[in-house]
Amino acid sequence: MKILVVLPRFPYPLEKGDKLRAYHQIVELSKHNDVYLFCVSHTKVTEAQRAALKPYCREIRVVRLNLLVCAFNVVCNWFTSKSLQMGYWNTSRSKRLCRAFAREVQPDVVYNQMVRTMPLVARLPFTKVMDFQDALSMNTERRMELTTGFWHYVLHYEFKMLRSSEYNAFSFFDGLTIISETDSEAIPHKKSGEIRIVPNGVDTEYFKAEAVKPEPAPQPPYSVVFTGNMSYAPNVDAARFLVEEVMPTVWTSLPDAKVLIAGADPRPSVRALANKGPKGCVTVSGRMDDIRDAYTSAAVFVAPMRIGSGMQNKLLEAMAMRRPCVTTQLAATPLGAVAGDHLLVGDSAAELASLIAQLLGSAEQRSRIAASGFDFVQQHYAWPAAVKPLEELLHAVVAK
Repeated sequence: MKILVVLPRFPYPLEKGDKLRAYHQIVELSKHNDVYLFCVSHTKVTEAQRAALKPYCREIRVVRLNLLVCAFNVVCNWFTSKSLQMGYWNTSRSKRLCRAFAREVQPDVVYNQMVRTMPLVARLPFTKVMDFQDALSMNTERRMELTTGFWHYVLHYEFKMLRSSEYNAFSFFDGLTIISETDSEAIPHKKSGEIRIVPNGVDTEYFKAEAVKPEPAPQPPYSVVFTGNMSYAPNVDAARFLVEEVMPTVWTSLPDAKVLIAGADPRPSVRALANKGPKGCVTVSGRMDDIRDAYTSAAVFVAPMRIGSGMQNKLLEAMAMRRPCVTTQLAATPLGAVAGDHLLVGDSAAELASLIAQLLGSAEQRSRIAASGFDFVQQHYAWPAAVKPLEELLHAVVAK
C-alpha cells in the first residue's frame, strides 16, 4: 500500500511530541508499506535530518515556509473567521506543491497529522485519514483559562475556530485517529462515527537506564527532574509551577533537594528559574545531547502539567527509564495508568509536594513505583503495538 504522509513539521530531530509520534509511525508503517513524506517547515531541514528519514520513505518533499507569508495568512484568517494556526501552516504554494506531489505519487491513502494540515489535503481526490493527535481546541481552552488580557481574547478566538475545524473534519476524511479516549471525548462529534484511538509509544530499547548507566549511582545528583520542550507553553507553565509553587513546600523539610529542568529552547521565564531555592539548587540545562541523562540523574521524575492535551511522552520515557513518576490527573488519565501503583497523582501544589517528599524519603516506595511503571510501559506502549491500530485503519478505509 502506498501511503502519503503529510506533516506540519519535519519529524526530526525528536524534540517535540508531534515529531516523535510521526517519526515512529513512519518507521512502523514503512515495514509493510511504501511511505511518501510531504511536510512544510518553518526552519531549514538539513541533509542529516533528511538522512534520518530516508531509510523509511520512498521519497521526501519539504516545503520551506516563508514567515512573512505565514504572518500575512494569520492576519487574513483573523479577519475571515478561520483558525490562526491553520493560516500559519498553510500557504498557496504549499497547497499547490502538496497537490502536485499527491498526483505524482497516486497514493492509496493520504494520512495527515493535526487539523492545521487540513487545508493541504482536504480537497485531494484520494482516500484520506487524519490524525487529530490530540484535541487542540481543549489544549487552547486550557491555556485560555490561565491567560488574561489580549492573549486571553486571542486564545478564545482560536479555541472557537479550532472547535469548528475539528467538527468539520468529519466531512472531509474517511477515517480519524486521536491519541487518547480523553482527547476523543473533547472532540465535537458531528456524527456517531468512531474516532480510532492510536496511542503514542516509547522506544523501549532506547529508553532504558541500563543503556546509559549499566550500574546507576545509588545517589543521583538531583532529587527531581522535569523534561520537555521548554518553549512549549504547557511545559513552561509546568516548570514555573514546579519551582515557584510546589518545591518551596518540599524545601521546608528537604532544603537540599536539587531540581533539574531539562529541555530544548527554554524561554526567558524558564531560564529565570535557575538558581532558585534555599541553596540555589535549581538547574536549567537547556537542550541535552542525550535526554536519557536527565532521567537517570534524578531520583524522581515530576510532570506537574496544568494545561495541554494528548499524551505526555515524557512520562512514558521516564517510566521506561525506571524513574518513579509524580504527575497530575490531566497527564495521568490519557495513559490509563493506575494512580498509586504505576505512578503517583496529585493536582494542587500541596498534594504534589507531599508526594515528592514521600518518594524522596522512601527508597522502598521509589523502587516499587519505578518497577510497576516500567512493567506498565513495557506491556502497553512499545511502538509496534501503538502503531498497529493505525495500520489496521488505513487498510480498512482503502478496502472500502
